[in-house]
Amino acid sequence: MDHRNQTYVSEFILLGLSDETELQPLLFGLFLSMYLITFTGNLLIILAIITDAHLHTPMYLFLSNLSFADICFTSTIVPKMLLNIQMQNKVITYEECITQMYFFMLFGGLDNFLLTVMAYDRFVAICYPLNYTVIMNPKFCGLLLLASWLLSVLESLLNGLMVLRLSFCIELEIPQFFCEISQIIQLACSDTFLNDLVMYFATGFLGIVPVSGILFSYAKIVSSIWRISSAGGKHKAFSTCGSHLSVVALFYGTTLGVYLSSAATQNSRGSAVASVMYTVVTPMLNPFIYSLRNKDIKQALRKLF
Repeated sequence: MDHRNQTYVSEFILLGLSDETELQPLLFGLFLSMYLITFTGNLLIILAIITDAHLHTPMYLFLSNLSFADICFTSTIVPKMLLNIQMQNKVITYEECITQMYFFMLFGGLDNFLLTVMAYDRFVAICYPLNYTVIMNPKFCGLLLLASWLLSVLESLLNGLMVLRLSFCIELEIPQFFCEISQIIQLACSDTFLNDLVMYFATGFLGIVPVSGILFSYAKIVSSIWRISSAGGKHKAFSTCGSHLSVVALFYGTTLGVYLSSAATQNSRGSAVASVMYTVVTPMLNPFIYSLRNKDIKQALRKLF
């Protein structure tokens, strides 16, 4: 047996975005600002929806869950990153790394499923407006949310348990600012075939099924809007799903861009910088997209203030 192998690992090293000392205060200030904006913006969306009775509809129920998922998603990553920058320490314990990886996958997957559920909600609202309240009844909406949470929990739990069976080498440097599952698996000294199989299956499931649902919903929506005779009717119908479509494009566009660019360049540090887009920037922009493009949210925020 290779003497470098060890069954139990006490810590990993997060290489972060930059090794340059003079850049650390700038990175700390930048990410602290982005985190506070993300937390405050999404929290305001949640409070506005809770306090305004006019927003107690399926669309805003799903939006409040999306905002909650975005808060948790960034809170899983950014606080530890800020602490490491402030303490000038890149160490993360094994337990912290596994926990961070689990919740990163959970809330990332939840974002994925919620965007799909919201696309279905807009599909029903535009294509079957007369039956909307019957189809999107409280019980069915609750089941959609429950299914989204359960699938996200099971997927992240499966991947997490598969990582626990691995043993690691001495070289435990992760070229990221957070514990990403693919990077952790690459550090393992034991056989990772099953881990790769489960990871690729889960990634395919989380990618193909939700994206297919969203594309199908919007294909039907566009077809339905196209049949509306008046320009005003078309604009009104499209405006009801414009915010969601913008968020979908931002989320999947940045995620796909990151993985395509990392696959093309094979630059680990460049991949870490690109990961900032979907881990930090997208959750920060979501509240602005919904508040700027949605007059109901604007009115609710005015009442809240």
